[in-house]
Amino acid sequence: MFHLFPIFLLSTSILFSCNDNSTATNQLTTPSAETESTSNKPGPRHFTGAFSNGMKGDSISFDISADGKKLSNLTFKGYWRCSGKLESVLTGPDGAFTITDNKVNDHISEPPNGGSTAWRFDLEAAITGNTANGSFRMNINNLGCDSYKLLWTAKVQ
Repeated sequence: MFHLFPIFLLSTSILFSCNDNSTATNQLTTPSAETESTSNKPGPRHFTGAFSNGMKGDSISFDISADGKKLSNLTFKGYWRCSGKLESVLTGPDGAFTITDNKVNDHISEPPNGGSTAWRFDLEAAITGNTANGSFRMNINNLGCDSYKLLWTAKVQ
């Protein structure tokens, strides 16, 4: 009688481990063309990065438009020299840079034609997918304020 019990357990476990798949659907669903086209479109992206030749903790951030043609909300957080003194700033231009062939090589002066007291933001950027790198400089000539040329790398956050 003890020899029949292991056989009974084995056959019972096999019976219960089999399930009826007649009600389950094992079909793969493919997204509709509308879902695919919207999921493949890049949306606006926010980049943040650091400088390789700046003060520790200095950072740069910016946004790239969904169509990849505008770089806006450029923000510099860090130190620059003003009249010989080291000062901490958090600033950036109100305007946007135009992206051509995934690159920026331009400046924004605020106010435009503002003369020797205008803020000047120089930006060079090469954008490749979710990474970017380049250089940044901001200065106010007449006040002796300058970040000097800073090299940066950034990634989408």
